[in-house]
Amino acid sequence: MSFTKDEIRASMLLYAVTDRMWLKPGETLTGVCEPVLKSGATFLQIREKDLDPAAFEREARELKTLCARYRVPFVVNDSVEIALDIGADGVHVGQSDIKGRDLRALLGPTRILGISAGTVAEAEAAEAVGADYIGVGAVFATGTKKNARTLTMERLRAIVNAVSIPVVAIGGISEDNLTELAGSGVDGIAVVSAIFGAPDPGMAAARLRKRAQEMFGHG
Repeated sequence: MSFTKDEIRASMLLYAVTDRMWLKPGETLTGVCEPVLKSGATFLQIREKDLDPAAFEREARELKTLCARYRVPFVVNDSVEIALDIGADGVHVGQSDIKGRDLRALLGPTRILGISAGTVAEAEAAEAVGADYIGVGAVFATGTKKNARTLTMERLRAIVNAVSIPVVAIGGISEDNLTELAGSGVDGIAVVSAIFGAPDPGMAAARLRKRAQEMFGHG
């Protein structure tokens, strides 16, 4: 599928990032992601650092099909090659991945390119190489990336103001601290454990979607 710039911005509202460490016995990643998408996630990234490439690709293919059913953008973490092989909607990469590579040329004009940034300079560099959106964090302390430095709201606002493309906040976001992002200018939130670590991921997604709509005024 292809998405317009306005659709990509709207899809930042509730951006879910997978983590299979939360799967219960008998559960599959696709099985858990379906109620998450049905209940309100507006974007999905597969991020499974511990899977070997073959297993990662199998999971990614299943999730791509699922996301297409709900018309939700689906991107692969880090691997441009797998994203292209399976026909994913795009890829999300870190700052180190954009050095010496023309990812926009590899992906073509219609696939989504997301890039992580933690400073104004990194955000501007990401936009310059053709990013469609920027993931900024960690905005709060997070167990997903134990060494990640948290951003002040001032720095987050400075990043948002420095670029014209959508910005999604990530890192330690939950129902309890979501309101602290008020006035930051971000287009939405990216969450891992707040959805996949919840007793009922679908219900958690529904609650977060409702709160995000109230916070960011779209979706």
